[in-house]
Amino acid sequence: MTTEMKPSTRERLLEAAATLTYRDGVGIGVEALCKAAGVSKRSLYQLFESKDELLAASLKEGSAAFVTGLLPAAGDGRSPRERILHVFEQVESQSVAPEFRGCQYLAVQIELKNQSHPASQVAHQVKANLTAFFRAEAERGGAADPDLLARQLSLVFDGASARAGIQADTLAGLISPTVATLLDAAGMR
Repeated sequence: MTTEMKPSTRERLLEAAATLTYRDGVGIGVEALCKAAGVSKRSLYQLFESKDELLAASLKEGSAAFVTGLLPAAGDGRSPRERILHVFEQVESQSVAPEFRGCQYLAVQIELKNQSHPASQVAHQVKANLTAFFRAEAERGGAADPDLLARQLSLVFDGASARAGIQADTLAGLISPTVATLLDAAGMR
């Protein structure tokens, strides 16, 4: 007989925050978060200083899965070019899911606008880490200007995930050739 552990109140709140804010945005109310988690407001405020802190913790908690779902494993033997293309192939494959709403970290930054908001700070760091990944791979791959290429790749990433997230465009046959053109122009191998 196996006994399944019931998720803790904290885990249920983090999961509810992740699900609801991705689907409905950061304006989701405390009541809706508590209802989805099956907890009281009192429980929320015993565990988190505020809804803002809950959102930040939820984003931080989900960042590892976000990175794992996008980036290739370290030392996987692929060339820097292939490693960068892998990220965009992941976005393309994720974008076809009916529940895809784009990059949650970009959405948080756009919705909050306040860069000092705890959730915005977490989102900013996750996005900065992605740009740093692009920059490191660009440098390893011999790009003429790794900083510029990393910024260009971040722009394509954000634009592609936003357009796919609002169902304004599909990424199939669009994102990889666009990125390949940037990599070619930068002299990436």
